[in-house]
Amino acid sequence: MMKPSQTVRLSKEEVQRLVLQFQETESESAQEALVENYTALVGSIVRKYSKGRDLHEDIMQVGLIGLLSTIRRFDPSAGTPFEAYLIPNVIGEIKRFLRDKTWDVHVPRRVKDLWPKLNTAVDELTYRLERSPKIHEIAEYLEISEEEVLETMEMGKSYQTASVDQSIETGPDGSTITTLDVMGSEDAGFEKVDQKLFLESALHVLDEREKQIIQALFIDCKSQKEIGESLGISQMHVSRLQRKALVKLRKVLARKVHQESSS
Repeated sequence: MMKPSQTVRLSKEEVQRLVLQFQETESESAQEALVENYTALVGSIVRKYSKGRDLHEDIMQVGLIGLLSTIRRFDPSAGTPFEAYLIPNVIGEIKRFLRDKTWDVHVPRRVKDLWPKLNTAVDELTYRLERSPKIHEIAEYLEISEEEVLETMEMGKSYQTASVDQSIETGPDGSTITTLDVMGSEDAGFEKVDQKLFLESALHVLDEREKQIIQALFIDCKSQKEIGESLGISQMHVSRLQRKALVKLRKVLARKVHQESSS
């Protein structure tokens, strides 16, 4: 005998029947049955995207909105399982929500939509051309104007930086720390000494050009423009190499912190 707390999973045929019933009659009972049946699935998707964030409840609401939207638009006659249509719809709703929530200032929707495409274009063109692409090349690749490229690049600076509560995996056992854990307290004198010593001890993971850029940025306090001019590369290329180098250095830092905490 089934316990009262157990939930009965609907069969494929029952799901299709309830979807049709709701679409034809706006039956609340049919909708409630479908929502109850798929809330756990939506929750598992939400947990993946809400990890390390303070927006779990908001993202869950967005996921349920995606579920309700799927119930309205799903075509049972197409022969596709409901779950196969539900999952990408829920993920799409969540990604749109997170995209809109991760900008520090209000920017036009067209910029939010274009920003990830622009980054992908820069990566693709850099690989293809073996150098940083020029503005007109990015514009041609995306089939937009140079003004739109420049506007998106400028407004892209408003994109929110990572949270200090974001988890960083530090070992094969799945142990994690947060960015806040590896941030020391402010000290005008010792902080600079510590940064210099850390950079010098970790520079071995960088190639020669990355070393030059990090040295110039954080030890010689030069701007990206000055570095680009001295190395004969564009400021955009300097920025890309800087990001790549910092990723390597952060991994070294995370390993060191983990080693110290384990000893």
